Amino acid sequence: MEDILEKALEWAVQGEKVAIATVTQTWGSSPCPTGSQLVVNGDSVFFGSVSGGCVEAAVVEESQRVIASGNATELSFGVSDEAAWEVGLACGGEIRVLVEPVA
Repeated sequence: MEDILEKALEWAVQGEKVAIATVTQTWGSSPCPTGSQLVVNGDSVFFGSVSGGCVEAAVVEESQRVIASGNATELSFGVSDEAAWEVGLACGGEIRVLVEPVA
């Protein structure tokens, strides 16, 4: 997690807009544990992981909206969610991810 915060600080100091995504809850089989983080800049470059790769694209996309609006949002992915299958979350679990802008 320290590396994630260091990367967020590095980008912010460089004048980049930044968002941090954090796994806030997991149920069943989930690729990454609660507390896992991913940092994204305004160019959709990201560092870290919230899902072992299976939902990162959706989280990065939502991060761009969070960066633009300045408003945090919470995302949920699970096998019962059709969108989760589209992004590949077929591990049988569910995750909730909070995406926040970095001020």
